[in-house]
Amino acid sequence: MAIKHALMVGMMGRVADRFHEYQSARDLIGRLELARKVTNADGIEITYPSEFKDMQETIRIVKESGLTVSAVNLNVKQEKRWQRGSFTNPDPEIRRQAVQEMRVAMDLAVEFGTDMISCCPLIDGHNYSFEVDYLKQWGWMEECIREGAKHRPEIRLSLEYKLNESRNSNVLSDMGRSLYMVERVGLPNVGVTMDVGHALVVKETPAEALSLAALANKLFYVHFNDNAREWDWDMMPGTVNFWDLIEVMFYLRRLKWDGWFSYDVIVRDGDMVEGMQTSIEAVKIADQLVDKIGMANLETMIREGDPGRAYSQLFRALL
Repeated sequence: MAIKHALMVGMMGRVADRFHEYQSARDLIGRLELARKVTNADGIEITYPSEFKDMQETIRIVKESGLTVSAVNLNVKQEKRWQRGSFTNPDPEIRRQAVQEMRVAMDLAVEFGTDMISCCPLIDGHNYSFEVDYLKQWGWMEECIREGAKHRPEIRLSLEYKLNESRNSNVLSDMGRSLYMVERVGLPNVGVTMDVGHALVVKETPAEALSLAALANKLFYVHFNDNAREWDWDMMPGTVNFWDLIEVMFYLRRLKWDGWFSYDVIVRDGDMVEGMQTSIEAVKIADQLVDKIGMANLETMIREGDPGRAYSQLFRALL
């Protein structure tokens, strides 16, 4: 596999919840300086529009950092105008603005020399029964994604799903819905991001979910993190669901998948740089363990379907 590892610049700054601040705020220059200290990272994922209050200044800062951009992350959820949705807002003018923001993100991708933008449309969904028109919502999202993605056919749009947050139920909540949306849009440059943590929360098996996307030739991007399958805690990869991580690496190797891994990890405690370096190292070590166990041995375990025999070998491989 030809894999490159990217840090999400937005995760390198302030970390807080409703009760406590864990990491202090940093400006873009400070976050990029931290990213450069993560020696095993190959690039960054930068967020638009939140990082681009001064468009030309941000472009200059990112280019002068010397860091390769893996993708431009389109964030159409935080601003007040998106409160009732971005791609599914009942107001056609707001939907038009969401499409325009996608076009700008695609233009920035060209500016930074990458071929991809990512988008997790978390504000598109519902909280209550009889709150939205599901038929119209789906149609509006399909129409907006198609219209925006046509802007630059050479730039891929990778849609990231999540069960909930900010809505109690998101339109793109799992891999199946996401692939159906991609099929309905019908454009070759629209595909899916498989976020390991999001797959876990929706009770998917991550390796199975990414395999479905790969079978459709729509696996564009992979986000790594971990959780206990109850909430998107963005923990370091493999710290909870260790064997799921190994299985993900096995299937990516089996599929001969090439591309960027991005780390959607929140470092609440300890050193930010160390936490990010450990996250990348965990995925690299998982890949090395696939080598140690052996692709042929793993394929034999699957073919035989005997968990007792399989885990006897798997546990011994850790010695």
